[in-house]
Amino acid sequence: MTTDTEEPALTIDELAARAGVTVRTIRFYGTKGLLPPPVLGPRRVGRYGGEHLARLALIEEFQRQGMTLAAIERHLRRLPPGLSARDLALHRAVVASWAPDTVETVTLEELERRAGRPLTGEEVERLAAMDVVERDGDAYRVDTGLLRLGVELLDVPLSPETVLAARTALLEHSRAAARDLSRLLREAVAERGTRDVKSLSAHMQPLVVQALLTTFQRSLREELREWLGGDAEGRGGAEGLSGRP
Repeated sequence: MTTDTEEPALTIDELAARAGVTVRTIRFYGTKGLLPPPVLGPRRVGRYGGEHLARLALIEEFQRQGMTLAAIERHLRRLPPGLSARDLALHRAVVASWAPDTVETVTLEELERRAGRPLTGEEVERLAAMDVVERDGDAYRVDTGLLRLGVELLDVPLSPETVLAARTALLEHSRAAARDLSRLLREAVAERGTRDVKSLSAHMQPLVVQALLTTFQRSLREELREWLGGDAEGRGGAEGLSGRP
């Protein structure tokens, strides 16, 4: 496992396994400029890290929404340089918010391929406890929009009860924010026709999600600073946890 501050530690084969793609695909993305080059280690063996995994997840999300490779290339070129893995994950969350909820029934083999790693029975149970997967006979119903997040949470040293409590808190507050924003928008367009309202709603959704993610990230950073005492060491830890250098 790599983080934004660790040296890249994955070989191309390990990266392919984690991302659920082929080595050939990774090399192709590299030639197209969709992935940055690896860091060359001893014996000139390329090493990959969290940014590469995050970019592959972002590309997969674009493909799920039907974007062509040329369109994905154009979009990635417009991203600011130097984005961390957490920044890219935030961007992917915004992109994923444009897509409708998607639940698919897959085999365990396909579930592991999409998760990018083998899953133990206990890990599958933890994903089920987080409402990411549900057993359906010999197959699994999986919320594809939540799968990568759920898999990442498997490596977080928190109990399933804490994860579920956090999920409940996020759902309650996000729904309250959605209700308030919906009321404000309804009042703002009360005099407009149905077509204008639908057009405005489609335009505003990604902007509102981006705003919510950004404001939450900043609020979380401030909370972590207070929690860690606000000293220099605390600020560094808080910013690292919240995804900023």
